[in-house]
Amino acid sequence: APTVPDSLRLDVWLWAARFWKTRSQAKQAADAGRVEVDGVVAKPSRLLKVGQTLGIQREGERFVVTVLALSERRGSGADAALLYRES
Repeated sequence: APTVPDSLRLDVWLWAARFWKTRSQAKQAADAGRVEVDGVVAKPSRLLKVGQTLGIQREGERFVVTVLALSERRGSGADAALLYRES
């Protein structure tokens, strides 16, 4: 079985969870201040852990999600949905 990391870069997680189509788009969004971790604007390299809350601003929509799992690989939409719970 693949090892599950206990922390993961924010931009990698956002891409794996399908909030952006490419990792570079996820990185740009974080650089632009559109992603918060536990209420604080976060850099793309910020290490994310299970249980943290993200505020994500995307195309006029705001998502607030709780991180349920970490993944370095981008899967299907159904796989991505297992990585977080939307509040």
